[in-house]
Amino acid sequence: MSTPNPVRKVVIASVIGATIEWYDFFLYGVVAGIVFNQLYFPSDDPLVSTMLAYGTFAVGFLSRPIGGVIFGHFGDKIGRKSMLVMTMMIMGVATFLIGLVPSYDSIGIWAPILLLLLRIFQGIGLGGEWGGAVLMAFEYAPKHQRGFYASLPQIGLAIGLCLASGVVAILSYSLTDTQFLEWGWRIAFLLSAGLVFVGTWIRLNVMESPEFAKVKEANAEAAIPFVDMMKRYPKNVLAGMGARYIDGVFFNVFGVFSLSYLTQTLNLPRSEALIGVMAAAVVMCFTIPMFGALSDRIGRSRVYFWGSLITALSAFPAFWLMMTSNGDMFMIWMAIVIPFGIFYAAVYGPEAALFCELFDAKVRYTGISFVYQFSGIFASGLTPIIATALMRSSDGQPWSTCFYVLFAGAVSAYCAWWIGKRKGEQMTNEVNVGANAATS
Repeated sequence: MSTPNPVRKVVIASVIGATIEWYDFFLYGVVAGIVFNQLYFPSDDPLVSTMLAYGTFAVGFLSRPIGGVIFGHFGDKIGRKSMLVMTMMIMGVATFLIGLVPSYDSIGIWAPILLLLLRIFQGIGLGGEWGGAVLMAFEYAPKHQRGFYASLPQIGLAIGLCLASGVVAILSYSLTDTQFLEWGWRIAFLLSAGLVFVGTWIRLNVMESPEFAKVKEANAEAAIPFVDMMKRYPKNVLAGMGARYIDGVFFNVFGVFSLSYLTQTLNLPRSEALIGVMAAAVVMCFTIPMFGALSDRIGRSRVYFWGSLITALSAFPAFWLMMTSNGDMFMIWMAIVIPFGIFYAAVYGPEAALFCELFDAKVRYTGISFVYQFSGIFASGLTPIIATALMRSSDGQPWSTCFYVLFAGAVSAYCAWWIGKRKGEQMTNEVNVGANAATS
């Protein structure tokens, strides 16, 4: 059966928009440990420079909950569509301007300050973007296929990461190290302007979510969505943030931290390390919807539970392969592609629908944005810093970082189990209520 045109148009708009937003956001993470540490945070100790660069990377995650609350509020009050157009503009302009910020040698302390401010705006834009993109796909989709359709905007993360890694890899390969450091990296940020123009035009031609349109017609919007969410769904909020833990930790260990580990600790070429991350992102484009569809068949919490545990455990053999590879790039690429491209998708694929089902339509934009973005502060933003610090305290050994990943996986698996158990209890209660009403 063919996909209805409105659903197809919404999914395409969500995927393209999410791709652009994630490209902008992760481009900063890809470049932070290889460029910003040298141009904007000069230090006699390379580790200190890298930690400072990752500090500004983390600030983007600190500002994402602000964007989630602001745009979630107006998305639940006014509508999903207008917020998605606005967030894309904020994100795109901030990314473009990062490509124009002079270095520390040119303007001194103002260079890292400007970089920090633009990173904050990047975070605010993405904070409102993710919730709206997955929400439109989820609310437009048939109920028995919501896991699959809500996973499609998640592909934007993989494509965006692939584009960010790919563009930087091409520039690294085509230019000398001096050229890349002086001006080449800026091209990747300036390209954002064209992508945002295309994405904005597509989103302007999408209709409002039908589920939210019914809320508007009935004048049933929450007075203050955030307050309403915290009053009615406090346990769901906590469980959602816990479930998100392994997602943020694992992604940033393999998508961000692994680049500096491979290039600085194992002394491998930057372009070769980026190819591994890019290959994993390509694989993810296929595995994310596969696990999203699987969650429609056997249950989201079940897929997420096992995905959290398997994903976390895979960090140990992955880093062992990197350490014992003796520079064999095929082994290193497999150590990234299998856990990151396949196992991680078992978490990220069903995640959007899992979170959407924690809230009703009146507070869903606010709910999923807050859960995803607020948990991102400790799950994502701090992970490269924590992993770098753990690596140094372990004399360059990755095992303490792997145990940190395992801890995150255990927390997320428990929260996924709790969500599944609570959902089962709610369904049982609904059946009992219906049976009692029929008897009466």
